[in-house]
Amino acid sequence: MPGRHRIVIAKPGLDGHDRGAKIVARALRDAGFEVIYTGLHQTPEQIVETAIQEDADAVGLSLHSGAHMTLFPKVVRGLRERGATEIVVFGGGIIPKEDVPKLKEAGVEAIFTPGTSTEEIVAWLRERLGEA
Repeated sequence: MPGRHRIVIAKPGLDGHDRGAKIVARALRDAGFEVIYTGLHQTPEQIVETAIQEDADAVGLSLHSGAHMTLFPKVVRGLRERGATEIVVFGGGIIPKEDVPKLKEAGVEAIFTPGTSTEEIVAWLRERLGEA
């Protein structure tokens, strides 16, 4: 389908909890996005490579292990270093409220914590990517 946005959903680090990522991936696919789910235990470098290879419009990171302050910014930096500045990065998982402003400063555009509806994520992504 021409113009369909491609979204990479990734689980950086050693976090083995993928239920939330799979729910978001399915919701995005059901909403008409093309979704590439990378699976568990991806390094930031692997995620960056996948996003570039797949010509992604956005990367959604999911993390429950507490390493979000290291891994999320590494993905953003990796994309910038590779010249992929147009790829939108968003995240979700168990992320303390006080970390959200720091992550946004690091280039993660939105953080969705437990209790966020998939409709809210879909709506944000559609608006951010300029869909009607």
